[in-house]
Amino acid sequence: GEETKGSLTSGFTFSSATEAEKKNQSRRKQELETMQTLYRAAKRRPHSVKSLLLTNVPGLKRLNTFVSDWADYAKALHWRRNTTLLLPAAHMGNTVSALVFQPPSATYGYTRRYFFLVTAMHNRIPAFFIPCDKAEYTVLFSHGNAEDLGMIYDWFREVSRRLQANVMSYDYSGYGISEGEPSEEACFADIEAAFAYLVNVKKISPSKIILYGRSLGSGPTTHLAVKQSSLEQPVAGLILQSPVLSMFRVVFNFRYTLPGDLFCNIDIIEQVRSPVTVIHGTRDEVVPFWHGEGLFEMCPQEWRCKPLWVTDAGHNNIEAYLSTFGDDFFQHLIEFVHVCHVTATIRAAEAAEQKALMTGKTV
Repeated sequence: GEETKGSLTSGFTFSSATEAEKKNQSRRKQELETMQTLYRAAKRRPHSVKSLLLTNVPGLKRLNTFVSDWADYAKALHWRRNTTLLLPAAHMGNTVSALVFQPPSATYGYTRRYFFLVTAMHNRIPAFFIPCDKAEYTVLFSHGNAEDLGMIYDWFREVSRRLQANVMSYDYSGYGISEGEPSEEACFADIEAAFAYLVNVKKISPSKIILYGRSLGSGPTTHLAVKQSSLEQPVAGLILQSPVLSMFRVVFNFRYTLPGDLFCNIDIIEQVRSPVTVIHGTRDEVVPFWHGEGLFEMCPQEWRCKPLWVTDAGHNNIEAYLSTFGDDFFQHLIEFVHVCHVTATIRAAEAAEQKALMTGKTV
């Protein structure tokens, strides 16, 4: 029954498995196996690891650190009977998050254009709301990596005008002038705070809100769409532009989801109960085109709407590419909003009929 401790390498210890440790042993083993898999893949294709950043980061120091980190972990993987390796899970999470999230220097300041929300993680994050007098729907946009609100505001004024919709967007924790550090959990709290503002302050029904996520933003967007579907308060629709199946899959074509992966849209998209459209460039150099195709195929067939595959477009130039050849981008969005409207109308009629039936039974 005595606990035996010893040093494996800096920051690592092992001990005989107590009852408490046995409870978590499987999870820890999975985490370590994940690191082994990533390390082996990184050694085979180290040049591709930079894709995990989802942005062009100057220099290779971060990449070299990534590979050497996995090497250190791999050297520490010594499995023995009746022993368990105690991995600081937070260190693993921080390593992945540091690679995935790349907030730029803030491109805006404290102006009347932005207001602040407080998230469930107690971070203050800025947001903007662009009203449209004739709006029936509101678009809640989650931006991509290496972006902030200052970079997208003018573009979404045009989106609001063309779609005749209100538009709201927000910065992730740690982006722009937000508080906190970026993480998957923080992103989920951020979008939920923005959504709560629309519902509770602006008094907009979830059935009138269209979620729109680009690149990294597809993660929190899909998360919220699934959450609302599970609450039987589905949103009006879901637009996914250059979305990820999951973050690890951006670099490695894994068949299964590994522990520690982030924004695993592939595992939850089938739970969405709202119209979904996917937009992706066929020559996307950051998030491969097959991510968009795969996510589209995983959508429930009854909610799957016409996708927009932009021939020869990359990751960051879909809007600019289409504007050169016509209005296909906005036309696609306008048609999708119409689909959302038809769906909402049918749902409202079904709800009214159900209410009438229930009332009739109680009379």
